[in-house]
Amino acid sequence: MHIDAIIAEIGSTTTLLSAVDGLNTRNPVFLGQGEHYTTVQEGDVTLGIERALKLLEQKVGEPLVWDTFLATSSAAGGLRVTVHGLVYDMTVKAAREAALGAGAIIVHVTAGKLSEEDFETTRSMKPNMVLIAGGVDHGETDTVLHNARLFAKSPLDCPYVYAGNTAASDRVRKILEEGGKRVTLTENVYPKVDELNVEPVRKVLQDLFSKHIIHARGMEKIDEMVKYPIIPTPAAVMRTAQLLARRFEDVLCVDIGGATTDIDSVTQGNSELAEYASTPEPYAKRTVEGDLGVYVNASHVASLIGPEIEVTYPNFRDLLRQLTPYPQNPEMETFAAYLAKYCFTTALRRHAGRLKYYYGPLGRKKTLEGRDLTYVKALFGTGGILSRSRFARQILDPVRSLAKQYPNELLPSADVKVFRDQHYLFAPIGVLSTIDEEGAERLLRTSIQELE
Repeated sequence: MHIDAIIAEIGSTTTLLSAVDGLNTRNPVFLGQGEHYTTVQEGDVTLGIERALKLLEQKVGEPLVWDTFLATSSAAGGLRVTVHGLVYDMTVKAAREAALGAGAIIVHVTAGKLSEEDFETTRSMKPNMVLIAGGVDHGETDTVLHNARLFAKSPLDCPYVYAGNTAASDRVRKILEEGGKRVTLTENVYPKVDELNVEPVRKVLQDLFSKHIIHARGMEKIDEMVKYPIIPTPAAVMRTAQLLARRFEDVLCVDIGGATTDIDSVTQGNSELAEYASTPEPYAKRTVEGDLGVYVNASHVASLIGPEIEVTYPNFRDLLRQLTPYPQNPEMETFAAYLAKYCFTTALRRHAGRLKYYYGPLGRKKTLEGRDLTYVKALFGTGGILSRSRFARQILDPVRSLAKQYPNELLPSADVKVFRDQHYLFAPIGVLSTIDEEGAERLLRTSIQELE
């Protein structure tokens, strides 16, 4: 069978191939998926892709020939970034937002001039990218120059991205290049006070990831199969969230995985509340909760739930021992959904901002800290459990009551619509949108299912 595209999602543990056709028609077709464990540790990721392809062809019923092969990846350690800025609430926050939105795993963050201790910690993290920011345009330069000199002398052999005060750009590049470093300059991520400029930095980080992922251990042969840039899987999901925002306006996506729960929001928020904001927020924001996962972190999630879990599941310790990514019986399926529901509500509350009150010389004042989700109109669930579980609605339904429970938290209202990615295609659609945005949007419509 000749089809339009196969799209690989290469994860740290599994590789998932999706076959799609009819992208140039009004009704694209999702043909099926094949899944196999990722073979990076065997020294060649293409082995897992070929095995997943055989399983996919068995499901489709015949061999496949395709026009386009695309891929996203979080294998080979993903995009491990350290972030170095001037002030935590300003340039550091802006740089973090840019890196997270690019699909990065942020392994270390510093503010101000790097100390020897900070520098050693950064080096020990073995990042595959270093992001240096700091200072509004034509503002302070001492910090970024100090940090550039330290990195120039370091043995860290990875790409460096400078997204700070443009008045120091040429000097930073010269310092790093004289130290033998590969440097990319981009726009200042925080050019003026209270102004974020994250998109140019996100694009640079993703482009560099695409160029360097093929040199990671086990990934060397991937360019024999994939002729288009590989992007980080979380960045692909963020692109899909932005496509959804075109149709639904303010949107929220949640991806509950085995080890983490990711939340992407695309919203301007309530303009009337914006005047109380303590710091600016990007239009598209991603947060990652590394302690909230349904399988790898299941025991930790159970401890966070507390005594309630013993009342609901007296045998929860036995269930934790038996838990797998693919629950084998109804009890295991309901238990996994119970854990996922907690992951969702906790991750959403961490992603959301809140109203706080303080007293000053003129009386009580109101301030907004963090993300305003009050204008979100639609919630989308993706990831293994939300795409496949028959309990997806029960997992996500609490979104409609949280705002009433926590009135000072800036959560979606009770009338938010709830959908799921029924074919598990949000990451494939995101990378498809990099070469065929219209086809990606049409395919997206076939995968979203409203949960009544």
